[in-house]
Amino acid sequence: MSTSTPDGREADPRSATDTGGRAETGTADPQEALALLRAERTRTSRALQPDARLLYGVWGLAWLVGFVALWTATTGRGPLVLPGAVAETTFGLLLAAALVVTTVHVARRSAGVRGASARQGAMYGWAWFLGFGLYFAVMASAADAGASAGLLGVLAPALAGLVVGLLYLSGGAMWQDRTMYTLGAWVLVASAADALAGFPTNQLVMGLLGGGGFLVAAVVLHLRGRSA
Repeated sequence: MSTSTPDGREADPRSATDTGGRAETGTADPQEALALLRAERTRTSRALQPDARLLYGVWGLAWLVGFVALWTATTGRGPLVLPGAVAETTFGLLLAAALVVTTVHVARRSAGVRGASARQGAMYGWAWFLGFGLYFAVMASAADAGASAGLLGVLAPALAGLVVGLLYLSGGAMWQDRTMYTLGAWVLVASAADALAGFPTNQLVMGLLGGGGFLVAAVVLHLRGRSA
C-alpha cells in the first residue's frame, strides 16, 4: 500500500530503504577508525623524530666535499686543487655547519618528548660526546708520541669512522632502524678501506665511500617516504 505526502503526492517506498542504507554506511567502521588512529600516531611520531634524510644529507655532503678537498690539496690532483690551509678550513667549516644543523634540528624535534624516550635520546647523545672525547684523546696522544703526518692522516678519519659506525650500529639496534644499522656497517667498511688505502689516498676513499654512503642513505629514505 502506498502512502501520501502532505501535499497529496505518493511517497516512494524506496526512500526509507535508501535512508537506512545511508545510515548504515555512515556508521563508523572499527577497522577504519583504527587505521585512522594509526595514521595519526605515525604522523605525530614523525613530527617528533629528527628527519634522518636531513641529517644524513648534511653529514654526507660535509664528508664528501671535505675529504675530497683535503685529498686534492695533498696530492695536487683533481678538478679543483685547493691550498692546504684552505682545504682544512673548508672541511672544518663544513663539519661545524653540519653539527649546528644537527643540534638545532634535533633540539626542535625533541622539544616535546618526555619520559623514557627523552632519557634514551640523552644517553645516546652522551655516547657520541664520550666516543669523540676518546677519539681526540687518542689523536693527541699519538701526535705527542711523535706519530708521522702520514700515520695521523690515516688514523684521524679511520678512528672517527670507527666511532660513528659503532654508534650508528647501536642506534639502529636500539631503535630497530635497518637503514641506520646498515649505514653504520657501511661506515665501518669505509673506515677499514680508509686504513688499508694509506695516506693520502685514504682521504679520497673516505670522501667517496663514507660521504657517499650518507648521501645514498638520505636518497633511499626520501624515495621510501614518497612511495609510502
